[in-house]
Amino acid sequence: MKIDIGRAAFIALCVAAFSGCTLFSPVRIDTKEYVLDNIPHDLPNEQTHSATLLVLIPEAAPIYATRQMAYTTQAYQVAYFSQNEWAETPPQMIQPLIVEALRRTRYFSDVLSPPHFGRHTFVLHTEIMTLEQDFTTAPAMLQFAMRVSLIREATNKVIATSELSAREPMREGNAAAGVAAANEAMAKLLRELARFVVEKAH
Repeated sequence: MKIDIGRAAFIALCVAAFSGCTLFSPVRIDTKEYVLDNIPHDLPNEQTHSATLLVLIPEAAPIYATRQMAYTTQAYQVAYFSQNEWAETPPQMIQPLIVEALRRTRYFSDVLSPPHFGRHTFVLHTEIMTLEQDFTTAPAMLQFAMRVSLIREATNKVIATSELSAREPMREGNAAAGVAAANEAMAKLLRELARFVVEKAH
């Protein structure tokens, strides 16, 4: 049987080319997205006052003002998960949770959020200080901390400031367990924040 050397060489070249495409084409990595959405049920239930409250979008350092999900395995170092991220930035997710939690206290006649400023009696300023999964401990812990300030609009003076923090143990050493712990911590901080605001607004 006579072999066409030229044809055989062409086929071999095509096979090599297709193999190269398979080997060097980028691998698709599916990224999982997570949310913070846990609002506690046992919030203060107050008599409604005529005061109104404007809740500003939380501030955050660049390290936490991103959809990337932060974690640490060594002191003074922070990294990000490659296949897990937040559905929105933490400030974007947390601000509507704060608004809804404070509305449920019924203390204020209205709780506003930008861009709908309207007339308001108080302003709530918040800052995300820490939101990361800490794998330097056993079990791993979720660290969540915020600084909150209540301001009287008429005088533009800070009435009170507080630092709220929570450390929640993670059931497993992965991103999903960290998100579950973050939602538990979120509920605790919202509960503390609601009590703080209602008490200081009296």
